[in-house]
Amino acid sequence: MSLIKSISGIRGTIGGVPGKGLTPDDIVKFTAAFTAFIKKEAPAGRLQVVIGRDARVSGGMVSDLVSGTLLAMGADVIDIGLTTTPTTELAVIETGAHGGIIITASHNPKQWNALKLLNHLGEFLSAADGEEVVRISETSAYRYAEVNDLGRYSYDDSYIRKHIDRILDLSLVDVDAIKRARFNIVVDAVNSTGGIAVPMLLKALGVNKIDLINCEPDGEFAHNPEPVPEHLNEICERVVKINANLGIVIDPDVDRLAIINEIGEPFGEEYTLVAVADYILQNQPGNTVSNMSSTQALKIITEKAGGNYFASAVGEVNVVEMMKNHEAVIGGEGNGGVIYPELHHGRDALVGIALFLTYLAQSGKSCSGLRDSYPSFFISKNKIGFSPEMNIDEILDKIILKYKAMKISTLDGVKIHFDDEESDLPAKAENLAKKIINDFKEILNEKNEE
Repeated sequence: MSLIKSISGIRGTIGGVPGKGLTPDDIVKFTAAFTAFIKKEAPAGRLQVVIGRDARVSGGMVSDLVSGTLLAMGADVIDIGLTTTPTTELAVIETGAHGGIIITASHNPKQWNALKLLNHLGEFLSAADGEEVVRISETSAYRYAEVNDLGRYSYDDSYIRKHIDRILDLSLVDVDAIKRARFNIVVDAVNSTGGIAVPMLLKALGVNKIDLINCEPDGEFAHNPEPVPEHLNEICERVVKINANLGIVIDPDVDRLAIINEIGEPFGEEYTLVAVADYILQNQPGNTVSNMSSTQALKIITEKAGGNYFASAVGEVNVVEMMKNHEAVIGGEGNGGVIYPELHHGRDALVGIALFLTYLAQSGKSCSGLRDSYPSFFISKNKIGFSPEMNIDEILDKIILKYKAMKISTLDGVKIHFDDEESDLPAKAENLAKKIINDFKEILNEKNEE
């Protein structure tokens, strides 16, 4: 069993002992703490909180506990039901609520669930605010409402439709061009709420033919729900079999977007943002932001368009903060997360789909042809384990010393720039990753010998 309390909320595996897994006790405790926190931040009067959930099998149970706790804390609940993370973010803005709770464990397997916490702007809490919620939960510094002050419950499942309407109203979404392109598209929604939202969006955009796989929102994920190439064999084969123009894959809460090209190959999760940004920058020049775990292709196309690129620490809240600071016209994360501030400051696969299809339709290119127009860089994502007693800062200091001749960034951990050794081939990326991992192993061996 696992339970993780962090600045973005509480995440864990369902069941087990309180404090060790995501149990009813933990859900109630953390929801009450969040409500107490926003009470301090909100003006006098009744609190309103929006809640929404993805389709995972524990979602109904968790939603009932969250809703009941909010009512017990004196907060009015606007339950928008089965929905997406970006839809919930927009609903907070639309309703003028004081906060929101998204019940989703994102790309994690079905035994996981989580409470993701939103402020009154429909954005994830800052690090400081998240830490305060954790402190309140650990000290039980909250008080339930008396009977005459209990909250009121309402249900409204119209927000996916409202979200799509907002997307259709965007000036850079060209429905006529998409209709003329007569796209044939395969959708894999990994048995979650994307199975509701994505087909609805594609129909509204006038897509000619929509082929659905794993779109029944029952939470029984047909494959690992993280939309990375090793999990996407089924849709890759389906795109080729039916001669589709492309495939669309999202994660369970619909904030990450992956594309499959017409020959059944992944477009590359790193390049979802690159393609969308390319389109935006051609029509709306300006700055861009992505996290430090993203391809430098975004930097290249941004500077080519006359803008400035900025790299943030990993985490959506960090990307959003930097986007606001630099008035970025587009930003996001290298995992297929597109943030288009013209709509809202949150990763949103639905707006990503609309903008990508618009660009593809207007360009007249095939999906593979569009991908070939960008410089190719490859990221090798590896992990190395450290025991709790290790001094990570000391280890990183030794890595910095070893590579002191290189350009080094310490904005988020340690990032070493290898100049002309950029990973323009998968083998290069893998070799660089192995080299760094071996450096860590050597340092750890030295520590063990001391």
